[in-house]
Amino acid sequence: MDEQSGGVFPQVLLDAFRAAPERPAFAYEGHTVTRGEVLDAVAACVRGLRAAGLTAGSTVALDTEVSPEAFAVRIAAHAVGCTVVGLRPGLTDDHLRSTLARDVDAVITDDATATPQLRAETARQGLPLLNTATLRTTDEAHPGPGDELTAQGAPDTVAVIHLTSGSTGRPKGTMVTYGALSLNWAFEQACWNDRVRRIAARYARFLLFGTLNSAVVFEHLGLCLMGGGTAVIPAPPLRFPEVFAQHRVTACLVTVPRLYAILDAVRDGGADLSTVRNLLVAGSPLPPHRLTEAAALLGPVVHHGYGQTETGMLAVLEPEELAGNPALADSVGRPLETVETAIRDSEGRDLPTGDTGEVWVRRPDFFLGYWDDADETADVLRDGWVRTRDLGSLDADGYLRLAGRVRDIVIVNAIVHYAGPIERALAAHPDIDHAYVVGVPDEHTGEAVHAFVVPRPGAAVPDEETLRKLVSRELGPAAAPAGIVHLAEVPVAPSGKPDKVALRAMVPPR
Repeated sequence: MDEQSGGVFPQVLLDAFRAAPERPAFAYEGHTVTRGEVLDAVAACVRGLRAAGLTAGSTVALDTEVSPEAFAVRIAAHAVGCTVVGLRPGLTDDHLRSTLARDVDAVITDDATATPQLRAETARQGLPLLNTATLRTTDEAHPGPGDELTAQGAPDTVAVIHLTSGSTGRPKGTMVTYGALSLNWAFEQACWNDRVRRIAARYARFLLFGTLNSAVVFEHLGLCLMGGGTAVIPAPPLRFPEVFAQHRVTACLVTVPRLYAILDAVRDGGADLSTVRNLLVAGSPLPPHRLTEAAALLGPVVHHGYGQTETGMLAVLEPEELAGNPALADSVGRPLETVETAIRDSEGRDLPTGDTGEVWVRRPDFFLGYWDDADETADVLRDGWVRTRDLGSLDADGYLRLAGRVRDIVIVNAIVHYAGPIERALAAHPDIDHAYVVGVPDEHTGEAVHAFVVPRPGAAVPDEETLRKLVSRELGPAAAPAGIVHLAEVPVAPSGKPDKVALRAMVPPR
């Protein structure tokens, strides 16, 4: 795939919008925003950014709400050739401070997201704080050279820095160059194969919410827009699953906890999902019995996806594949055709088909490395390959099954136990809906396994001894949880993933 096939990003998107200016791009709080209107906003924002002194290579941090205007500002920053740092919701004050201290030239926000903390920190560091609305008011004073809709980024310049969710510790910044972003599978429509076209066709009305600064959200927004779809942004608050029928939504990204809530509503008979054609579930492990249940309740719409901030989407299990072979419920599908996948041991050697090891992946549009973190970059990037630090196996048909995270471990008496297998063993009990495991300090064993389980609706609560025996039979007595807590629901982090930090804080003193 030639990086110049559609020009440097975002040229391919700008050209697609220019080819169909009357087509809706967004349905925003009850009105339609056409692609031509988005282009006008992009051009105005380009002029505003240049008037503020920002040029190719400038670094701008974005902290904006989900709106067509915020999208136009981001695309304008890319058209100028800036490096865009996406500030995720939920950043602590310390994380915000350290992020803005790293050679950021300006911060762009809007009235909805300009928190007192953000205003105070930009003032403390002497950074310009630009507003999305005022960026568009410079048209007459700064008409520009007329190239506002021509991408100016250099292929080897960092285009975007996405902050990871921090589920394994302090959020890291993943850097993606303009050359890599220009090859992104979701935006490069000319290179779509049948599978991507099939998935994109389900994105006619894609529910857009949360944040535009998520690598996953932005990627799937691109899939929607490049496929001719409309991104639907309802007025808050969003109520799931009512929002699907209210706005005729056909596609949505959902976390595992949100899927469970949708299934509960469907079981209660109060959910209309008749317009939905794709619920893409990702972000944390989905037990096989829940995927099977979701397919039975919702029909052929549930897609099980797997990806990372560093890599974008890597694999997907389509509902037709699951219907044809129910045994695939424990997989995340086949890697995308553009993804080269290998399963390797701790020394980086390839393992035979079916063996479990670390998942390594390679693709031209992967990230360049971690922002200001050479050690972490060297640990994860190896000769063009990305170590996902997820455990998994590939079967003879190319389906990927995950077995936990390399670092999601509990060390009991110097023996490493992976959380994923223990969680799956607990969730295999017919009365358990889902389970999560954390490690807690223990004066006798160094660490102890502690589990949190959510019973199935209406099911009897299994006693702790029964669950311990279940794990012991599957994984050995040393893996059995020292403590088990029953919860009605699991706390969720701002990323949408189960919050293991909060779970660890709930462990009763031992």
